[in-house]
Amino acid sequence: MAKRIDVEGLDVYYGKFLALQGVSLTVEPRSVTAFIGPSGCGKSTMLRTLNRMHEVIPGARVEGSVKLNGEDIYARDIDPVDIRRMVGMVFQRPNPFPTMSIHDNVVAGLKLAGGRISKSELDAVVEKSLRNANLWEEVKDRLNKPGASLSGGQQQRLCIARAIAVEPQVLLMDEPCSALDPISTLAIEDLIEDLKQTYTIVIVTHNMQQAARVSERTAFFNLAGIGQPGQLVEIDSTEKIFANPSDQRTEDYITGRFG
Repeated sequence: MAKRIDVEGLDVYYGKFLALQGVSLTVEPRSVTAFIGPSGCGKSTMLRTLNRMHEVIPGARVEGSVKLNGEDIYARDIDPVDIRRMVGMVFQRPNPFPTMSIHDNVVAGLKLAGGRISKSELDAVVEKSLRNANLWEEVKDRLNKPGASLSGGQQQRLCIARAIAVEPQVLLMDEPCSALDPISTLAIEDLIEDLKQTYTIVIVTHNMQQAARVSERTAFFNLAGIGQPGQLVEIDSTEKIFANPSDQRTEDYITGRFG
């Protein structure tokens, strides 16, 4: 079941450095929310707080709350590994495991989780995940070939297949098309349109046109200056953000006056 995300009064620290300040927003289930803003404004940091991935950096901590369907993911009794299974992540550059086959890449997360799964069950997950990532027809005859043998766009769809194989409720995508050519980018955008029927999706993008094409809601982040914390300026329907934003800073960014 796709999950709603509610962020309230979130401050994100790396050691003593305040990277993001006072963020409150809601991400609706079965929809795409885009995070936009200039480099260094905290978009990717914000994305990573949604599955506690930022905690891999020493000294990272948060104040405030992030709730998945009402449950605080930062509560003391919550295991971050469980959160990351529920909230999958697709990174900027395709990162299939280079020594693994296409087949084994898809089920790597399942195997990591432990438990006995039969070969026929694994094969079924591989086919379903690759079909859902719109990659099955291209790779079904070479599942034992290395994942790294695929093209960049195919590798990114393989990484999406790997993320959805563990059946998360939320998919986070950190600039998933920035390393891809226009045709591969279009394939990923079409895939996002399909996936939002099942998942809650949050995407960080530097591409204004992409945000306008793929998302229902857009959040604009900014910072007052170098060394200052990033802040959420506004979040609204994508149509309103691009046609009639509430804040002059949003309009200045979207029209290319800065950033």
